[in-house]
Amino acid sequence: MTAKIDLHLHTTASDGVLSPEDLVALCAKLGLEAIAITDHDTTDGIPAALKAAEGTSLTVIPGIEVSADIPKAEVHVLGYFIDYGDRALQRTLLKLRQSRVDRARRMVAKLAVMGMPVRWERVLEIAGEGAIGRPHVAQALYESGYVSSPAEAFALYIGRNGPAYVERYKLTPARTVKLITNAKGLAALAHPIIPPTPSAAQEGKLDLESLVPELVRAGLTGIEAYYPGYTPDDERQMLGLAGRFGLIATGGTDFHGPPITSIEPGSVRVPRKVLDEMREALRGLRG
Repeated sequence: MTAKIDLHLHTTASDGVLSPEDLVALCAKLGLEAIAITDHDTTDGIPAALKAAEGTSLTVIPGIEVSADIPKAEVHVLGYFIDYGDRALQRTLLKLRQSRVDRARRMVAKLAVMGMPVRWERVLEIAGEGAIGRPHVAQALYESGYVSSPAEAFALYIGRNGPAYVERYKLTPARTVKLITNAKGLAALAHPIIPPTPSAAQEGKLDLESLVPELVRAGLTGIEAYYPGYTPDDERQMLGLAGRFGLIATGGTDFHGPPITSIEPGSVRVPRKVLDEMREALRGLRG
């Protein structure tokens, strides 16, 4: 059986379009049963989402999405049921967010030298209250007329191999998994087949045959097997990996809101048993 479950959603706390309150209202209106708030490198949207869901039939799972780094590629790890008040977690997230700001400033400076000045103030305006990221710089480039789309900004200038790219502080995937499990959460590998950024599409697929066992040893609990853009073969591959390594096959839409994504929350099929499996794993993790 399937349920109206979405385990991968973003709000204005990072790079989503909807506030936590508006996202909860939308998901409740669509009849979802459970959602996970998984903003990038921040848990700031969780308290508001939990409060907004009070008195409704919608369950909100405190979550996170953390970017990790491997040579020539980027890996994203989702965390579910995290203790978002955990001090060690918050210290690391703060360091990650501060590195995002520093990286964005340096990218803006590089772009100016290249003859494509964008206002730093406008980048901040686009980010709003959320954690600053490359999508905000890409949007500023687009608004200034230097590119035909934010995706082109990644492809030509701010992607990993682009002339305005700047590295930032990141954890390794294994350290990211441990960060989540140390915060009493379940860690799942996000969209292993779909690249996390437009520029990552040029870097080739992840070597899952070596990456997944490494992360399982670090405490990985799940892998995103249901995701927009997956082909039937992709889904079968992810389900096969989940079965081989005893992982929970999670899923979600990676919803950000238009114009970033057009798909609506809950539109990716996620089996009802997934939540039961996650709660059982959580009991095992926490004893």
